Amino acid sequence: MKNDHEALRATLREEENDVIEGWLNEAGVNEPGARRAARAEGAELLRQLDGVLAAGGDAERFEAAEWTPLRDTLANLSRTRAAKGESAGDTSLFVLALKKPLFAALQRRLAKDSAGMASALWALSAAVDKLAQHTVTTFQQAREDIIRRQQEELLELSTPVVKLWEGVLAVPMIGVLDSSRTQMVMEALLQRIVETGSGIAIIDITGVPTVDTLVAQHLLKTVTAIRLMGADCIISGIRPQIAQTIVHLGIDLQGVQTKATLADALSLALKQAGWRIERAA
Repeated sequence: MKNDHEALRATLREEENDVIEGWLNEAGVNEPGARRAARAEGAELLRQLDGVLAAGGDAERFEAAEWTPLRDTLANLSRTRAAKGESAGDTSLFVLALKKPLFAALQRRLAKDSAGMASALWALSAAVDKLAQHTVTTFQQAREDIIRRQQEELLELSTPVVKLWEGVLAVPMIGVLDSSRTQMVMEALLQRIVETGSGIAIIDITGVPTVDTLVAQHLLKTVTAIRLMGADCIISGIRPQIAQTIVHLGIDLQGVQTKATLADALSLALKQAGWRIERAA
């Protein structure tokens, strides 16, 4: 193994530029700007790989401490490419493209040592495969993190708490109402009640496509939490289809004020708050 590493390290040090050029050609990186960026990434990876080999790193022990710097470099590469919208397959192929130029360089260097060549090529193949596998894993994690953050941001955007009038807040619900979204709505609404001192909150479900037992339970929990904060709650957007569904499911909304439209709910809220609005003459 030591001899395998020595031959590979010598190739990395003495033929770095040729290896990188062959690597980029094999990976199909032709656009000048992308090629410059990929060349910098490739040079860093080769330096990290040389350092791992100098420390006696074995591909069979890829999780060992000596591989940590290289794993971190690959993780950064994966996150960068994931943020650019590239696929896990493209990122993995970029790493695997390193094999061909390194294979060719090792074959030239060990042309007279067939046994040493076979051993060195096997060690190289195992190492590059590990790099590519780790790249795919970290890429998928990075993509999942990006998707999770985007989902959280969309949830926040889709559940705004709006101040309609002095002492009156409203939350227009759009889309499917599930447990996580209900929790987010509840937290945001309760926080705004505390901040504004509002006494009435309107939950508008005009944009909720269907209401089933689970959705109704979520709504009732939100209403209960609002009441515990000392505020009243009105549910608006009760369409005929939703009203029929609630009746057929036997859902008890007794004690919960409901209105067909947000305008009706606002009118009721203003009346409860003691406001009287008159049309100008």
